[in-house]
Amino acid sequence: MAERILPGAKRAVGGQWRVFYEGYWIKAYDAPADTLLTKKRLIEALTRRLFNHVEHGVNIPGVRLEEARRAYDMERDPRKARVKAAMLAGALFNRATDVFTKVVEVQALGIEIRADNDLMRQCGEHLQEALLLGRQVRHRSGEEGIDELWGEPFKAFAFPVEDFYKSRYLKIAQTMRAIDLVTSVLAEALAGPTMFVGIEAVIAEFAAAAREKCETLHTDKEIFNVWAAFVAAGERLAAFEPALARGDGAAARAETHRASQGMRLVLQAKELIFYVTRARVTMPKTTQAFRERCVAYRAGTARGEDAVPGLIPHEPSAPLATHAELQAR
Repeated sequence: MAERILPGAKRAVGGQWRVFYEGYWIKAYDAPADTLLTKKRLIEALTRRLFNHVEHGVNIPGVRLEEARRAYDMERDPRKARVKAAMLAGALFNRATDVFTKVVEVQALGIEIRADNDLMRQCGEHLQEALLLGRQVRHRSGEEGIDELWGEPFKAFAFPVEDFYKSRYLKIAQTMRAIDLVTSVLAEALAGPTMFVGIEAVIAEFAAAAREKCETLHTDKEIFNVWAAFVAAGERLAAFEPALARGDGAAARAETHRASQGMRLVLQAKELIFYVTRARVTMPKTTQAFRERCVAYRAGTARGEDAVPGLIPHEPSAPLATHAELQAR
């Protein structure tokens, strides 16, 4: 009987310590000391990462929190209210970071800061409110929201640092599974046409590079090689040239058009993999839409039909909430 590996198991694999989650052995890092200074640095890094992946215009300085709140409270147009909710969430996050920075500076003077301190409580309240409002914020692509990024700074604030690192490994494993899903459905969709012979190996190389990038911290000395390999693998995939038959008849034109459709899927897969890998979160709505296009392409190939996969739709992941609904949350 095969050995059952428990989640969180740790062992050396290929000379590197790794932890096991969701079927993946993920590169492990030592958690830093559980101090306010560590939490400050984590929150700052997670906040920068959040603003790097969400829609433009929401990185509002913390000093403008009250302005952002008034603008949101006075807005009655649902679409504008969603945007102003996102801006308020950004201001709340930045204010929480500002407050936490001051707490750490005070502690550095030798003054004890307890968990029930007013500033600590205010910081937690700001992060919680931002987390609720963050559900209305979209990924920079416009595809869907990525709520999990809004929760990470709060987790870094509320949980022990070691527990935060454990939750990070689980998210990485889930992201790796999403990478494998996207690349596998792409490979299956292109497996039929002879024009795409050889692309499966290129897709597999890109998937492996994406998984390695996903598990590697920016502070890791290997990041230079890992990031370069990931980008280069994506460029090789995008530069793949289908093998087309010569001629200018109807059959040749249909094959050329079919190749163009297939390469559209390839470019969409590359873009989606970059999104989830860099953010280290899954994007289920966008992934499902891509999967459906791959299935349609493969079915059209089997029937000899000319089914054109649509472009990635830029729609919110859920119906827009009204101003009253946003406030109720």
